[in-house]
Amino acid sequence: MTRRGVLGGALGAGAALAAQRGSAASAPSPKQPNIIYIMADDMGYGDLGSFGKVYETPNIDRIGAEGIVLRHAYANSCVCTATRVGLITGRYQNRFRVGQEEPLAANSDKIGLDPALPTMPRHLKALGYRTALVGKWHMGDAPRFGPLKSGYDRFFGLYSGGKDYFLQGGNDSAALRDGDQVLKGHRYLTDELGDRAVREIREAKADNVPLFLSLHFTAPHWPWEGPEDMAIAQSLSDIQHHDGGSIATFQKMLSSLDGNVGKVLQALADIGEAENSIVVFTSDNGGERFSNVWPLTGMKGELLEGGIRVPVLVRWPARIRAGSESDQVAMSMDWMPTFFEAAGGSASSLQTDGTSVLPQLLGGASAPRKLFWMYKANGQAAHRDGDWKYLRLGGHEHLFNLAQDEHERANLAKREPARFEAMKKAHAEWTATMLPYPEDSYSWDIQGQVPDRY
Repeated sequence: MTRRGVLGGALGAGAALAAQRGSAASAPSPKQPNIIYIMADDMGYGDLGSFGKVYETPNIDRIGAEGIVLRHAYANSCVCTATRVGLITGRYQNRFRVGQEEPLAANSDKIGLDPALPTMPRHLKALGYRTALVGKWHMGDAPRFGPLKSGYDRFFGLYSGGKDYFLQGGNDSAALRDGDQVLKGHRYLTDELGDRAVREIREAKADNVPLFLSLHFTAPHWPWEGPEDMAIAQSLSDIQHHDGGSIATFQKMLSSLDGNVGKVLQALADIGEAENSIVVFTSDNGGERFSNVWPLTGMKGELLEGGIRVPVLVRWPARIRAGSESDQVAMSMDWMPTFFEAAGGSASSLQTDGTSVLPQLLGGASAPRKLFWMYKANGQAAHRDGDWKYLRLGGHEHLFNLAQDEHERANLAKREPARFEAMKKAHAEWTATMLPYPEDSYSWDIQGQVPDRY
């Protein structure tokens, strides 16, 4: 675990807060913390100001400045459904049929997250938490599947993977819902989700219950619409919007996302819960068309670092020292045991492929990890073991030392043949413990979607 200086300017408040607390950062928490897990959609590793310096995200950056930054954190997959399955179950998504949809598309009424499965909200509910999902679900449609069937007490959001930011449409999986009720219309979607999150925070405080809030924004996922772009929404013939967008529009979408994260932070402060609330900000996978992933390469749909490594910022003022940074390797499925342990449970009692990273968040030394990925399109496979990564992509195999080459350009497979063969074998052995891909499972192929992918 290393320490870095607290960011200046607008982030100076975090340094002042830490100075006032002094040694309190290591003191035991007096009660169960609220847990606010915020996940962006298709945000690249370098899309935050504190990670990439291309876009401006001051409110989100505050989370890291007033807490800890993890720069070696990963999504369970390079697309959304698979990552969300790993997150909610705390397991490799390839253990479940729904996790093999990359992402879930045409079969969402027939394939989904089994309501009988143990889930993160179920485990936290058993510890006394109110559980709420605000935003994107994307693990199967009603009536067979949904957040209210898998451990969440409250739901405000959408079942599907993508939605127009202005237009409600009909009574389908992309409709914005409050529980089981489809809304007649809505304002700019990012604002709707941010405002509902604030409401959930205030109502949990009024009822005097600890809150687990999954706030899953759709931003900055396509269509490329900023808060003033209703006319664009009304003109679209294809929601994937291949003929639109720009860096300027992407910044507007990020600014809206950032402002709504700011609302959440302010709401916690207003009700006196900022100190004892864990706030996590991250993404479900790597970036898409207008994202910045430097110094990484790759994008959504690829197991290159740019498709799976994601920014992670965590704030818990009562326990996490401001201005911290960790090189701990972590994955989406680690949040279930981490939150369970932070809430007072024993992570060892859970059936999980993840590992609690709470010790590292609180200042402990990094622990070694071995992580695995598989992705159906282009026959992809990846295995990280310490600084080393085995990668198979499009029929070619590689070995990279990520400590020396985050850009994944120096293929060391021939220079390190023993290590290459050992990591390849380890991946094959892991794959044998997962479900094989069905012939009809969907896997999104980036080739042909953008010009630098043929």
